[in-house]
Amino acid sequence: MRAATGNRHLWAGRRAFVRALALAPVSAAFAAETNPTIAVLYPDIGEPYRSVFTKILEGIEQQNRGRVASFPVGPTAAAAELGAELRRREVRAVVALGRNGLRAAAALERTLAVVAGGVLAVPEGDVREMAVHSLTPDPALLFARLRALVPTTRRVSVVIDPRQNAWLIRLARDAARAQGLELQAIEAEDLKSALRAYQSVVASLEPRRDALWLPHDSSTVDDSVVLPVVLQEAWDRSFTVISSSVAHVRRGALFSLYPDNLALGRRLGTAALAAAAGGGRATGVQPLKDVLIAVNVRAASHLGLSLGGAQHGFDMVFPES
Repeated sequence: MRAATGNRHLWAGRRAFVRALALAPVSAAFAAETNPTIAVLYPDIGEPYRSVFTKILEGIEQQNRGRVASFPVGPTAAAAELGAELRRREVRAVVALGRNGLRAAAALERTLAVVAGGVLAVPEGDVREMAVHSLTPDPALLFARLRALVPTTRRVSVVIDPRQNAWLIRLARDAARAQGLELQAIEAEDLKSALRAYQSVVASLEPRRDALWLPHDSSTVDDSVVLPVVLQEAWDRSFTVISSSVAHVRRGALFSLYPDNLALGRRLGTAALAAAAGGGRATGVQPLKDVLIAVNVRAASHLGLSLGGAQHGFDMVFPES
């Protein structure tokens, strides 16, 4: 009786061992499928920009549990050699960071899924087959913060070049409506016409009711010509200036939203994993949703705003103490 019982245990053990052998390759394949190798192409540049891309890369690696092959690329990356290396590593999707990363990714085989990030804007015609996660903050987040800090705001004015920011203004119109704001968008295609537009807009702005938004726009927002004029008028006439650039807050704009690079990396990692899995993926330019906030307390005080305990929720405060 004891021998029979022992034999039953022996056979049970053998069956379990056989099942384990059969399942082992399946489990390994499943792990590879659910966590494929992602390649990251990032610009081979110096500081301070290198640390930005390094932080984004860290977030991608966190999201993909280390299965990331990273390649620094210059403005003229060797596409054939890079493509061969990606095939050797069985890369399924590419995260292209910065302009150099985008150029390198554009030269690769079309079979690779591409998710782009670390750029301010890309012409919409160039991104029909990929998702570009812009560094330009989502207007919905920007306007929500504006309403929280300056509840009396009723209108937001902006001067934009539609060749760069038509996609952003479409989002901004919806975001403004959601916050009960009127959006006044004036188009300009060069600095000369932008200056005329600013002169007209600034003359109509009312304290506490109006805000002027300075987006990322190389045609209409110039730090040496436009910014000093706008900030001086804002100080003299006590209207709110918000910006998509931290540098403008340092010089006197009320606040800006700027990238949380680690969180952005995690988002790009998630998007790349989805693309590698072959699921449907968004294409076109998408605004920055992983943001931190910088505020100028001197500008807030001049506008009569009491930040109170909310100041502790800011990630960067100017003037720096």
